Amino acid sequence: MTATTTTASPDLARSLARNQGLLVAFTTLAAVFVLLQANLADGFSYYDVSSTFASTATLAIAAIGATIVVISRGLDLSVGSVISLTNCLIAVNMDDSPGSMVLWALLGIGAGALVGLFNGIFVALLRLPSIIVTLASMFIVEGITLMILDQPGGMVPAGFSSFFLSDAIANVLPMPAVLVAVVLFGWFALKATPFGTSLYAIGSSEEAALARGVRVDTTRLGAYVIAGALYGVAGMFLTAQTGSGDPTVGPPMLLPVFVAVVLGGTPFTGGRGGCLGAVFGALTLMLIVNLLLVFNVPTFYATVVEGCLLILAVLAGSRQRITEAAAGFRLRLRRRAHSAGPRLRRQYADLPLPRADDTLPASAVRRWMKRNRATLRSSLPAYVSLLVVLVATLTLFEGRLSGASYFNSLFVLTAFLAVLALGQGSVVIGGGLDLSVPAMITFAGVMLGEWTIGGLGGFAPIAVVVVAAAIGALSGFGIGVIGMHPLIMTLAVNGILEGVTLVATGGTPRGAAPGWISWLMTGKIAGLTPVIAILLIFVLAASLLLARTSFARRLYAVGSNPVMAYFSGVSVARTQIAAYALSAACAALVGIMLTGFSGQAFIDMGTPYLLPSIAVVVIGGTAMTGGRGTFLGMFGGALLMTALSMALQGVLVPIAVRNVIFGAVILGAVIGLRET
Repeated sequence: MTATTTTASPDLARSLARNQGLLVAFTTLAAVFVLLQANLADGFSYYDVSSTFASTATLAIAAIGATIVVISRGLDLSVGSVISLTNCLIAVNMDDSPGSMVLWALLGIGAGALVGLFNGIFVALLRLPSIIVTLASMFIVEGITLMILDQPGGMVPAGFSSFFLSDAIANVLPMPAVLVAVVLFGWFALKATPFGTSLYAIGSSEEAALARGVRVDTTRLGAYVIAGALYGVAGMFLTAQTGSGDPTVGPPMLLPVFVAVVLGGTPFTGGRGGCLGAVFGALTLMLIVNLLLVFNVPTFYATVVEGCLLILAVLAGSRQRITEAAAGFRLRLRRRAHSAGPRLRRQYADLPLPRADDTLPASAVRRWMKRNRATLRSSLPAYVSLLVVLVATLTLFEGRLSGASYFNSLFVLTAFLAVLALGQGSVVIGGGLDLSVPAMITFAGVMLGEWTIGGLGGFAPIAVVVVAAAIGALSGFGIGVIGMHPLIMTLAVNGILEGVTLVATGGTPRGAAPGWISWLMTGKIAGLTPVIAILLIFVLAASLLLARTSFARRLYAVGSNPVMAYFSGVSVARTQIAAYALSAACAALVGIMLTGFSGQAFIDMGTPYLLPSIAVVVIGGTAMTGGRGTFLGMFGGALLMTALSMALQGVLVPIAVRNVIFGAVILGAVIGLRET
């Protein structure tokens, strides 16, 4: 009896440890449910259960798909755009016949699987970063969706909606719960197969999985295809729920999906977690939203809560790292770094360096080109492409376009992207990515108006930039000190800023930019807008910052190899904090400039700048893996993106097509730089 108990106890401990994330997810769900039950006048009725599952099913199914990708140590930003694609595809084409309902439901799911296949090919087979691939596909799919339906509309038969929203068993079992259960059953069946084992294996250690004979590429490709199909299922249910199509319905779900994944106990390090926890996380998030309604909290706070929950959930999973930091673990490593750094530097100093007289041509120009060959190879394509676009534009619009006016507009519009390129480029060179740029731009523009009329006057722009830099530094602290994934940290900050902006303004921004800012952006001196002169000074200063300063050296070292940089005496955390503070300050500057340019701030004014802020960095020759890039290359990318956008607008290319083109340009640039 004693032996049996002794044997069972370690097994139980291992089982509890293995399912700790799921247990925490269930406990959290139960606690929120009890709190909500205690604050409902009549308690939780069957109607409440049914409506909760109806509201949660789309999020839960999408979170299951995202969880599968995360388990394989990947990330998928295309989830929201695929939901919109399926929603619009079904709403536009389905008619009131059983055959049509089945056909278009399957085609909607198939469209999601096709997007997953597209992502998987680039991520698994071409080995491109999953963040960049799925970000590009997100915009490509959004463009395709707008081609199908450019505004809310369409309709699905009442029978289609009734099937998914009715009860499977009257007053006992709602159909949305059945749909979620069917998807979960499919997950458990998949998990029990060799594919499921391989999925966890490559998420834990790709090298070890390869050594054991796991087909890593095929498994990862399958993960993205399955996830895409599940996004399609989520979009199909959403269509039945809303009864119509909306091309903008999916993208706002990206933050809640990741919140559900993390609340469900699946860490973004891969190899652990599961889809049942994701469902618990989705239900928890929906109950929290209901709880806010019970307490009469405005809906503007929803994204603030979601962003905070995402950060808190990740922090809960990082408690070991936090404990080590509190105990002085990082201090001991720093001391080791100070002793190891000089030794490493002495080792590198002993390496023979090539002599210019022996290896380089006599010509000074050729010596310079030889020395900067890698930089020229990555940066020149942007300027060559810019020349082609300029020639094509001026030729196409000959007689209808004033050269001076065109170039004035080109440089004014480039100013926005050039400023963003410095911030986003610094973060990317350091091996990260900043997804909080759109909300920071909007926050800065809105707060500029609020604080200008609030009494700060001419000091309002300075206050906005300082506050933005502080917020960026907090993002860098979470990434560099606590160890949060850059995507997750900045996505959460983006959601929090969106909510804070709405709360502060009530959804209606007030005020305007100070007059001198409007003059800089729209005035004229000798026929030129004043901001152009400032742009030239900015380009020079930014080029020097990323080429001739100690900050630049630390940044490139961290992006190339953070571990080696750390043990060579570089403060990785401080460098990342500085990079994200710079990115936030640059985004705030763009928000201020946009407010002066348009005369007044507006909600979502920063949304169109997420893709371009990354595109100009990639097109300018900066490696998305970090450690390589120049600001002159990024400035060339900014000029190219602006010129291309102006040309497409000039020939009346719809924004949907432009999204597809820009997404494809990013993928092409990443592929082109992959081996350089």
